[in-house]
Amino acid sequence: MIRRIIQIDEEKCNGCGACAAACHEGAIGMVDGKARLLRDDYCDGLGDCLPACPTGAIAFVEREAAAYDEAAVKANQQKKASLPCGCPGTNIKKIQRNDSVDNQTIEIGSRLSQWPVQIKLAPINAPYFNGANLLIAADCTAYAYGNFHERFIKNHITLIGCPKLDSTDYSEKLTEIIRCNDIKSVTVTRMEVPCCGGIEYAVKSALQQSGKLIPWQVKIISTDGNIKD
Repeated sequence: MIRRIIQIDEEKCNGCGACAAACHEGAIGMVDGKARLLRDDYCDGLGDCLPACPTGAIAFVEREAAAYDEAAVKANQQKKASLPCGCPGTNIKKIQRNDSVDNQTIEIGSRLSQWPVQIKLAPINAPYFNGANLLIAADCTAYAYGNFHERFIKNHITLIGCPKLDSTDYSEKLTEIIRCNDIKSVTVTRMEVPCCGGIEYAVKSALQQSGKLIPWQVKIISTDGNIKD
């Protein structure tokens, strides 16, 4: 049948995940750091996702699509009832730890070598960027991974941000930092939850827009504090 349904422009999508959170029917999900319409029959065509999108990547189109299936939507909602707002990043769980070493007082020195660390606050032409190995971290990663300073911050210049909660597109600022400085490498740390793909996408866009060929890698941290292969 021909009906009104949403269409997502992947070029405009910054991977923030706001539309997926706003879609109560679960029609939208995050795939490879981009919002995707997962199922036509989950989209009711009312467009709650449109005002949630900060980049205007979502619009209505008239096209051939499966009819809205309210029963299937309700069944899917019941399946996801344990996830507040249907967002994996808000899934509640308790993590059991081995306390055998927790009773010992172990002082570990900070490996942070510069300030500020927030992407929005960092000056574009700060002298510490020249010759730097750059770490761009979703801010939850440092809390989830216990050895974060030694494994990631050591010998790096660190910038942090949250693609879900910060109402900004990091790609423009990161593009200027990479373009205007002699950056040797870029490491991205992000959480495994879909909305965290926004910071990975911002870095990828910044590298492309800078016109530079710089080695870069992405490390994904699970919510229980492990590095995923």
